[in-house]
Amino acid sequence: MDCHSASLAFTSTGAFSRIAMDYVAKAPALRPFYKHSADREGILQSIDARRKAPDNRSVLLQVLMEQYEGVPVSEAVTKNLAALSSINTFTVTTAHQNNLFTGPLYFIYKILHVVKIAAELNALYPADHFVPVYYMGSEDADLEELNHIHLGGEKISWATGQTGAVGRMKVDRELLAMIDRIAGQLTVSADGASVMAAIREYYREGESIQQATFRFVNHLLGEFGVVVLIPDHAKLKALMLPVFEGDLLHQSASAIVEKSANELGKLYKVQAHPREINLFYLDEQVRERIEKNGEEWTVKRVEKKFNREDLLALLREHPEHFSPNVILRGLYQETILPNIIFVGGGGELAYWLELKSLFDHYTVPMPVLMLRNSFLVAGKRQAETIDRLGYRPADFFRPAEELLNGLVQKETDKNLSVHQVIDDTNKMYASLVEQVLPIDPTLGQHVDALKTKALYRLVQLQKKMLRAEKRKFADRERQIRTVKNNLFPNNSLQERVENILPFYARWGMPFIRQLYKSSPGIDAAFVILECGE
Repeated sequence: MDCHSASLAFTSTGAFSRIAMDYVAKAPALRPFYKHSADREGILQSIDARRKAPDNRSVLLQVLMEQYEGVPVSEAVTKNLAALSSINTFTVTTAHQNNLFTGPLYFIYKILHVVKIAAELNALYPADHFVPVYYMGSEDADLEELNHIHLGGEKISWATGQTGAVGRMKVDRELLAMIDRIAGQLTVSADGASVMAAIREYYREGESIQQATFRFVNHLLGEFGVVVLIPDHAKLKALMLPVFEGDLLHQSASAIVEKSANELGKLYKVQAHPREINLFYLDEQVRERIEKNGEEWTVKRVEKKFNREDLLALLREHPEHFSPNVILRGLYQETILPNIIFVGGGGELAYWLELKSLFDHYTVPMPVLMLRNSFLVAGKRQAETIDRLGYRPADFFRPAEELLNGLVQKETDKNLSVHQVIDDTNKMYASLVEQVLPIDPTLGQHVDALKTKALYRLVQLQKKMLRAEKRKFADRERQIRTVKNNLFPNNSLQERVENILPFYARWGMPFIRQLYKSSPGIDAAFVILECGE
């Protein structure tokens, strides 16, 4: 596969939030909100803090062995699973919900980023071992966010009547019909049949979405040693009993995080506010908020009520019925994993920055927070069109109208040199002022007025010329807008809309290997990847 890549600074794209860019720039205002800086020094500090902290490796390994039972694994995954038993092994983690068929492209980019970081750390610090982990947010109940992919400019959705945590939902006939529809578009490509065969193997009727996602991610990324963890497990949640109990009885997390959120909110838009209780009740087809009313706890939109004794009994006997929200999810992740780095998008980092005091309160090591890599993938045809237009792929972060104006202006200036005429006019009137002032100082104002009128007419002429040139540029305008729509669908970053399937169908596994090869590690960046056929 013939590809070449170029890296951009995140700030040059104009596509990221101010808080994310300030975090990358190590703005002093954000320093109170994280534990370790996102650099080699911060990583060493994070390793040291994790090494000194208690861990839960035995429970983690027990759950992983259970989840991987019967799943074909690569040599790299086998090695990493075995390594997790060692106190000198640490994880580099990213988290994401179980979007159908991995959802937007950045799902894959995030995981490959932790793979690259782990590889760099294994080379830098050979006395320790670093394992890339995908932590699956399978308890998310926002079906509308997770139930679709975009393919060929079309949004294709799963029309199911199931409710509750999406990870616990089952593959049904509606999802199988969606798979058939996707197959019709992809199997015409060289590797379309192979990737659709994998989807049909893992997304079988009656299989849970979280298990299908587990197996599909293992299929795509297992060769890189990625360990997939489904945290929706009673043994893992049992490790959080003191935290969950404190939240249910005393709303401990709420006051701690609200204070941090208010401080952060003085400078930036706050990503997430805590609730009084930051746990959901989780059961088959149910994930609903728990609320306290006096001495009674109720589950929203469900006829369930608990007194204190019954609630605590349920928590201790069935912790799997409790699901942390965004405020407690990070603490849960860092409790069950020997983690040193968390890789996330700008929105994720924004809410993690609210949580430092919560980690301090529960004496759980807070990891290094790192903004994930981003990619823009251009095919050979797009790259050739961009080159013919005299632009580079990086230029297409600008609006299409601006690109067209630049093209027209360049051609207009070349043919008619209006800018030179304006410059010459300014010089001419400046010379006139010098000549008339000794004769009569009041004539200077008259010359300035004449210059203003002349320049106004020249600018108006320039605008008319620009409009006339634009009419000649209809074909190039169409090309600009076509490329722009392909690279930035729905006026958004490609990675936030497009899915991996058409890229895999076109280029196969070499495309994912190329993404890994082009992915920066500790020094994250925005990467433009141009690939030929």
